Parts: sequence; C-alpha cells; structure tokens
Amino acid sequence: MSRKLLETDGREWVQKGIISEAQREQLLDLYPTDATAIGLLPLLGSLLVGLSALSVVAANWQGLPEVVRLALLLGSLCGAYAGGEYFRRRGNLNLGMGLIALGLILFGASIVLTSQLYQLIGYDLTGLLAWAVAGMALTWLYRSRLLFLMTAVISGIVQGYNTGQLGAFSYLTAIGTALGLGYYWWRRPDALLGGVLATGLLWQAALLINHLHVKITWFFIPAMLVYAFGDWQPDRPAGRALQGPPLVAAFLFTLGLALFGESDLYAGQLRAPLLPYLASLAGVLAVSVLGKRQRGRLGSLTDWLLLLPGFYFTGGLPLAIATLVVLYAYSGAVLLRAHQEQNQDRVTLGTVLFIITTAVAYFKLTWGFLDKSLFFLLGGLLLLGLSWWLRRRAAHTFSSSTTPKP
Repeated sequence: MSRKLLETDGREWVQKGIISEAQREQLLDLYPTDATAIGLLPLLGSLLVGLSALSVVAANWQGLPEVVRLALLLGSLCGAYAGGEYFRRRGNLNLGMGLIALGLILFGASIVLTSQLYQLIGYDLTGLLAWAVAGMALTWLYRSRLLFLMTAVISGIVQGYNTGQLGAFSYLTAIGTALGLGYYWWRRPDALLGGVLATGLLWQAALLINHLHVKITWFFIPAMLVYAFGDWQPDRPAGRALQGPPLVAAFLFTLGLALFGESDLYAGQLRAPLLPYLASLAGVLAVSVLGKRQRGRLGSLTDWLLLLPGFYFTGGLPLAIATLVVLYAYSGAVLLRAHQEQNQDRVTLGTVLFIITTAVAYFKLTWGFLDKSLFFLLGGLLLLGLSWWLRRRAAHTFSSSTTPKP
C-alpha cells in the first residue's frame, strides 16, 4: 500500500463502509508525503553548479599553475565531503549522500588528474586501487546502497583498466571486492545489491579468464562459487538474487552449446583438462550442496543441471540434442518448483525458458529439411500453442490456490 493509493481510493473505501474517516486519516499518517523528488532538487542543482565549475576549470586546466590545480582538486574534494556530512547531520539524507557520492567521484577524478600531472597513471595501479578502497570504506561508514553500487562499478573499472591497459590482473582488487563488498552484503542482505555484486564478480572472473588465456569453461568455477555463496545466505530473496547472474551465464552458455555444439571444433575450444576441471567443479558443487542442505533448499539442486560438462563428449548432432534435453530438464524443473511454491514470477521465468528451449530445438531439428515458409508457420503455431498451454496451466495453479477449501 502507498499514500497515493490511500489518497485516490481511500474516500471510496469510506463511502462503502470498509473503513472510517478516522481510520483513513490514521493510515495516511503512516505514509508521510514523499519528499524524495523535493530532496533531489537541491542535489541536481548542486551537480549542475559543480559541472559548470568543472567545465570552466577543465577549459583552462593546462594554463593553471600546478599549485592551483592541486588546490582546486583538494578543495572540491573536501567541500563535497564536508557538505555531505553537513546536510546529513541536519536530516537531509538525500542531499547529504548525493554530495558524498559526488566526493567519491571527485576522489577518482583527482587521482587520475594528479597521476597525469606527474605521469604516473600509465605505470601504476595504486592510485586507482585507492579509489576502490575508499569506496568500500565509505560504504561501510555510511551503510549506503548508493555507495555500494558505485564501489562495485569502480572496482570493475579499475580491474578493466588494469587488464586492458597494464596487461595484468589485480588479484588484490578482486579479493578486496569479494571480501569487502561480499561481507557487507552478507551482513545486510539485499536483492538489488546481491545482483550487482554477483555481476561485478563475474565481470572480474571473465577478465581473469581472458588474461590467463585458458578455456572459457574455467569461468564457471568462480561463477558457481558465487552461486554457492548464495546458498548459505539465510535471506532467500537476497541469496537468489546473488545466484541470478551465474545462472544466467550458465543458461546462455548451455544454449550456445545447443546451437553450436554440432561442431566438434567449437566443443573442443571448451574442453579444459578433464580431471582438474571436474575436481574443481565437484568441490564447488559440494559447497553448494552443503549450503542447500543447511538452509533446507535441496530442491534447487536442479540448477546444477546447466553445469553438466557434456562438451567432453564428441561433438555432433547427438551432443546438441543431449544439451537440449538438459535445457528442457532445467526449464521444466524451474516450472515445477514455481508451481509447487505458487510463485508467479518464477512461473513466468520457467515459461520463458521453456519457450526459448523449444524455439532452439525446433530450429536445430527442422531447419535443414523443412521449406522455410512452412518452417516459420509451424514454428509460430507451435510457440503460440505452447504459450497458451503454459499460461492456462499457470492460471489453473493460482486459481486453485485461491479457492477456499470446503
């Protein structure tokens, strides 16, 4: 319920005798006027003023003495943090946190400009790493979701610059992100932050795999370790959000194997050394199983169907068909659990996955011998019919769940 709903429908409820006018007033008191938009106005105004000042300084930057440059950087940085703390202490949290976030951005800009001034940025990552560390420290200090999100992005930028420009991977950045932000999320579970954290860690894992020039299937060892971490989280929505990005990556990978696994050359590019890879995957699986057992979630073990290493078998049409069977098993398991839990969102997700799998299977099995016009006609009818049947099944499940028992 929201204040807007009470304001629009509340009087009608009073007229129908559902609630009294006094009760409506009491409910309105529980939902004070939303001042978010009003609080954003001074923040936006401050940002525009700051951008105006920065544009003036940038236009004349090269002509300024070195001392003036450093004074401007230090002054803007201190001013942003001091202003943020000032407004926070007076109850204007939106403006205060906005200025502190601006201070974090200015801190990174100051590092880059100072490093360029002394020609350091092209050789040393220490300054940029300090930017990520500052973001983590501010996140813990102010308990801010905004600063958490910014720090996750900053860590990804730092790692991307390190691997792309310096040709090295910063294990300190990766470990710091996993421990600093990971422990913060563990203590304060949040679905949005979990998804962002997992995405950031998967980005750094992908950069590591690319830097090491190893088989891309090694990517799923750290990716599923992130997934396993979500199994241990007591807060189920937050844990599931952390597991979302690894599952998306695994599903897309398996979908690609179904589409292109017919070529043994493609499958050969995926085959990491058998025993080390399977041992590593089994170790992560054990961590996941223990977490699921501890939290009573063994039913979600079907997620690991996507990690079946079928690419070790000889490529060809049988491999593609076997992969499609795995995709059907996974999407069917998602649908089954969704119906059992009567979770509308997961029913929708399972339906989409099932339809995508069917579309890929139809393409793989009929494209080569059906006339193209007939291919599209039958495919469209098949997907429309499947969509209708799945929607009907979902409607039946939820209608039966809301029907009172005699």
